[in-house]
Amino acid sequence: MPVKVMIPSPLRPYAGKRDSAEFSARTVGEALGHLTTEFAELRKHLFTEDGKLRSFVNVYVNDEDIRYLAKENTPTKDGDTISIIPSIAGGVYLASPSRSPVGQR
Repeated sequence: MPVKVMIPSPLRPYAGKRDSAEFSARTVGEALGHLTTEFAELRKHLFTEDGKLRSFVNVYVNDEDIRYLAKENTPTKDGDTISIIPSIAGGVYLASPSRSPVGQR
């Protein structure tokens, strides 16, 4: 039984619209390598030009953040689930008229 790599919704257009893929892999890095070989368009979204995992991409093995384990060298075993979680930032602050600075109504 291979490891399962979960593909988040924002990245599915670059992965043939699939929500997951399965590979035989001994490490997280090996699994991600298989993923980006099968779906080449994903590479630029997950890795920098020099091959480092992008800082806004969080990766978990069975709910454990690999940043606190051995990063891409984190070992995997059959049946593990690797989740790719892109960081989401943003939002809009809307000032309400009742909070206008004094004298600016």
